Amino acid sequence: MAKITYVEHSGTEHVVEVANGLTVMEGARDNNIPGIEADCGGACACSTCHVYVDPAWTDKLTPMDDMEEDMLDFAFEPDPARSRLTCQIKVTDALDGLRVQMPEKQI
Repeated sequence: MAKITYVEHSGTEHVVEVANGLTVMEGARDNNIPGIEADCGGACACSTCHVYVDPAWTDKLTPMDDMEEDMLDFAFEPDPARSRLTCQIKVTDALDGLRVQMPEKQI
């Protein structure tokens, strides 16, 4: 289990425990975190679970694959260094303390 901090665009923080094996998106959905819509349910077929990963964590995540990189082209104001789709980040103990910030909106 990992504690993950979801930061709304307004700055409101939500710290929740997410079980290993779930995705960061599922952790947001299961805890009613606003700002992550996840319209496709985690199929990497939209960009509505886009977040900006805290710079301290970007190198600790598994690299994104081509599909995720392509979907980020549709995200609102993607940041090449920090943007990720939360449906593609699998939770492990190593992610304990992860911080992600939601963009102003999801598209």
